[in-house]
Amino acid sequence: MNKEPEKGFYYHYKHKTENGIKDYAYEVLNIGHHTEIEGLDESAMVVYRPLYESAGVYKIGKHWDVRPLAMFMEEVTKDEKTFPRFTKITDEEIIKKLEQVRDEMYE
Repeated sequence: MNKEPEKGFYYHYKHKTENGIKDYAYEVLNIGHHTEIEGLDESAMVVYRPLYESAGVYKIGKHWDVRPLAMFMEEVTKDEKTFPRFTKITDEEIIKKLEQVRDEMYE
């Protein structure tokens, strides 16, 4: 099985610091499985929610995102550079601010 992301806050590779801490910020909530797909590896999905209001799933009703685990954990290449699709946020100051954002968005 693919390594699983820890619960917590992540930035998508499209995050730009100059756009603020919420830009492409997400909170990973858990791992889910599609009940109609055989095999735990193939059915594993990361369940996460956006922390920016312009996200499509937020705008349609504060829904959560799901993405296949393998895709969440993979690396992407852009402009001849390779990096993780999602990067865990470890800065405690940013985490505290994102916790406040989360609590306001998903009260």
